[in-house]
Amino acid sequence: MRTGSEPVTARSALRARLWLSVWGLLWAVFGTAAFALSGHPGWAAACGVLWLVATADLVVVLRHMRQGPHHQPGHDVPPYPPPEPGPPYPRQAGRRRP
Repeated sequence: MRTGSEPVTARSALRARLWLSVWGLLWAVFGTAAFALSGHPGWAAACGVLWLVATADLVVVLRHMRQGPHHQPGHDVPPYPPPEPGPPYPRQAGRRRP
């Protein structure tokens, strides 16, 4: 359920992003080397660009992880306040549901 405060209370799965960046980095390095050795410079360049993107993402993730729980709250911090009882939005008069 959306509460409207997601941008303020959103949390990023930094560990998952870390491992996905490492995985992408390994494949990009392998792809760059394999395409360069097989004589496909266009594909090698594309993998090289992907290598740079994965490296930049890895640097950003590691920086955020080193900044500590200020940017990554622990499991005891709820992501948003609990929803209030009742329907999330009041029905407007004159509008029918499809």
